[in-house]
Amino acid sequence: MVSFKHRPRIGKAQAVADWFAADGPLARIVSGYAPRRAQVEMAVAVAETLARGGILVAEAGTGTGKTFAYLVPALLSEKQVIVATGSRNLQDQLIGRDLPRLRRALRRPFRVVPLKGRGNYLCHYRLAQALDGDLFRDEAERRALARVRRWAAATAVGDVAELAELPEDWAGWPRLTSTEDTCLGQDCPFVADCFLLKARRKALEADLVVVNHHLLCADWALRQEGYGSLLPDADAVIVDEAHQFADTAARFLGETLTARQIQELMRDVVAEMRQARLAAPPVRTALVALQGAVRQALAAFAGGPGRGTAAELPPAAEAALATLDAALAALAESLGPLAGAEAGLTRCCERAERLAGRLRDWRDGDREGWVRWFEAGGRRFALHATPLAVGGAFAGYRKRFDAAWVFTSATLSVAGGFGHFLAQLGLAEDEVDRRIWPSPFDYRRQALLYLPAGLPAPAASDYTRRMIAAVRPVLEASGGRAFLLFTSHRAMNEAAALLADLPWPCLVQGQAPKAVLLARFRELGDAVLLGTASFWEGVDVRGSALSCVIIDKLPFASPADPVCQARLASLRARGYDPFPAWQLPAAVIALKQGAGRLIRDAGDRGVLVLCDPRLKERGYGKVFLDSLPPMPRTADLKEVEAFFSS
Repeated sequence: MVSFKHRPRIGKAQAVADWFAADGPLARIVSGYAPRRAQVEMAVAVAETLARGGILVAEAGTGTGKTFAYLVPALLSEKQVIVATGSRNLQDQLIGRDLPRLRRALRRPFRVVPLKGRGNYLCHYRLAQALDGDLFRDEAERRALARVRRWAAATAVGDVAELAELPEDWAGWPRLTSTEDTCLGQDCPFVADCFLLKARRKALEADLVVVNHHLLCADWALRQEGYGSLLPDADAVIVDEAHQFADTAARFLGETLTARQIQELMRDVVAEMRQARLAAPPVRTALVALQGAVRQALAAFAGGPGRGTAAELPPAAEAALATLDAALAALAESLGPLAGAEAGLTRCCERAERLAGRLRDWRDGDREGWVRWFEAGGRRFALHATPLAVGGAFAGYRKRFDAAWVFTSATLSVAGGFGHFLAQLGLAEDEVDRRIWPSPFDYRRQALLYLPAGLPAPAASDYTRRMIAAVRPVLEASGGRAFLLFTSHRAMNEAAALLADLPWPCLVQGQAPKAVLLARFRELGDAVLLGTASFWEGVDVRGSALSCVIIDKLPFASPADPVCQARLASLRARGYDPFPAWQLPAAVIALKQGAGRLIRDAGDRGVLVLCDPRLKERGYGKVFLDSLPPMPRTADLKEVEAFFSS
């Protein structure tokens, strides 16, 4: 029996460890199961944290089996536990695959409730509005709406993902689901049948509640403002894919005003007035003026940069926002006399006031520790106010949410240290149990790291052309079967043009939805897929279909990004060098994610190609290389060819 350094004081260490034995419950439900020391040690560490409280930060390399390593002790703990995932895919995997298997193994009932954000649940009120109005005008939309109506009469949970006939990104869903702004709350005539409220009530009684980071952050925001909570007061919270959590929190705790929010408000005002059979000429006049103000703002942003800080706002856009501010205020004023007559119109009046206040706050000036920025393109614009740090706010959340915390991911450390991750969440090293379990895969046998020689500096105008020339022989040796991961869309598109003559199928991000591209890649078996950030993580392709991962540049955050600019300036103002304090560790975590696409199973073999010459030419290159799994390195193409030929 394996001896463990950390054992739960409640005496359940053996019970947890027994689950992972060669003849244990997991062996009965997992085909080809074999015990993994790292998985058992992580499970015991999680059990200890759940029993005594506190915070565990656990990096578990690919292949450790971290999902079962936290689910098993959570289910054996007899405590209420919240599991928060970074993606809907993992949330669905836990609910649809992993937990049903554990239910069979546990052989006793436990209550699991998946809980998603309100945008994932059909809203009865908005469906009734759609059926009564003309929001769905063309024939295809009307047919889709009829499908939704039939499904709504049969579904028990109202999760839009259930309706497989319509894609989850169908353009009609935002008109049939609610937001915090549009929800009528207790004034809704359908409140007794609300799918969201039913799900939340079930979660209160659940043993395990499975959410995503966004919903955990929504609960954080609500508790921070003193308006109650969205999630039960559980005994423990397990945050998987935790390397994403701080960035998600910064986005969620910020404030955003978009053209779409204003357009949806106008649409809802018209629908509510039609439903209430009100003419209200002042409201219609205000709507016409607001529609013109939105058009003016869209035109003004279209002539300026795609994104920038508030200080970089074009003068035409600044003038248009002033007009928009006045038009929103006028709409709120015109709705005032109608508020109270109808719950929907009351909520529309509140939304107009809230959006006007948000716009005024954005225009009025900076808040310390926040950055104001905008982005625009096509028929859209968005104004953002984003906090540069969330550590202080998270400390307050942990105080209000008295629970044990487990943070886990395959990529939390930088060269063996957790300083970057802890700093993001304001955690002190002496209050955190920090553990690293390397991947059990044999990288020295299964993988090879190739660092091509002779490439120019990444800023060179011909870098992508020369990089593609350097990796063509690698693709020939691998027979396709490769991911090419890029740090920018521009470089990806340039590379796609250069690789148009490949003898293998070439798939490029944007040609089809991500899930469709991945399915094609797996089916083809010899394809080459080009992608940017969304393909660097959360992608699992096992077997020989993916035998080579090529990364064009080290993934440093773009210095042109407004939030990045503000964060670097804030660090300098506080006396820190932003490169080692933030830029370098953030890039290392991102590179580890991209490199992690290569070896996903004990039988996988492949070559990782890192093209950026800074890995060898700059001192910080060692930090990147020391953070990767231990695999042989070479700059000799012949060794790559020999690896594939063997």
